[in-house]
Amino acid sequence: MSVLSILFQDLSARLCSSEFLSNARHPDHPAAFSRCRKLPLPALVAIMLTGMRMSVQSELDTFFAHLAQQAQLMHKVSEQAFAKARAKLSLSAIPLLNDWLITRAERDGFVPRWCDLRLVAADASTVRFGLRASHVKRAALADQILFGLFLPGPDLMLAASLHSAGERGERQFLVEHLDRLPPTDLLLLDRGYPCRWLVALLNHRAIKFCMRVDQSEAGFGCVREFVVSGESERIVMLRAPDKQDALDYECPRKPQRVRLVRHVAPNGEQRVLMTNLFDEKLYPASSFGELYHQR
Repeated sequence: MSVLSILFQDLSARLCSSEFLSNARHPDHPAAFSRCRKLPLPALVAIMLTGMRMSVQSELDTFFAHLAQQAQLMHKVSEQAFAKARAKLSLSAIPLLNDWLITRAERDGFVPRWCDLRLVAADASTVRFGLRASHVKRAALADQILFGLFLPGPDLMLAASLHSAGERGERQFLVEHLDRLPPTDLLLLDRGYPCRWLVALLNHRAIKFCMRVDQSEAGFGCVREFVVSGESERIVMLRAPDKQDALDYECPRKPQRVRLVRHVAPNGEQRVLMTNLFDEKLYPASSFGELYHQR
């Protein structure tokens, strides 16, 4: 049996374990999932993990048809029964299951390393949900912002959160997830993230990073100088964060030392990457282009 088959087998066993049952119960429903129902806890979670792109009832009928290994749809559980069971599921159940899966994937070698570092990409995107017509006043709007920490390579989501459109910003969402990053991680960021206080905060928390930075970024005159210099790399000092930013994000108000690396894309476009990986032997400048591309 392959390692991947064993992993899925163990995941199935995890869904049926008493430990997962204990963690999956909503605090308001301590006796949930105790009786033998048409929609037991493992099936409920398995359905939610499929992605559910169709209507709820269609997903349910398709799921139970696959489970019974038959071509025709099987109407075994109603949409109302699914909603009732889902309400008894703890909000932390699936994130905890995801943590277990990532731990197992790392143990079994499915999460590659770059120079002994695990790559973690951060990004956010606006998503639009379909809302049914209802007389009930809704707490959420159709447009939401989904933020995630993603593991390139195994295509696993380390963590994710949903936010109201217009709420704070991507940098703030990232700050709320920094506790998920151990010293053996390398954070990959796009152009929307670089700023002086974030660099100070990442350095203060000993989080390794590589981020793309435009020469037009405010406060980064050193980047503009680097672009016209023609150099392949340079060590520079960023100005200290503003006083209010330092207070808000609990980062030191000190100049920050960073390394700038030039990367020329196949189409001739020049990119500047900013990092706190200074060892030129361990992390040569020529390797950063392919590294950034993985995000």
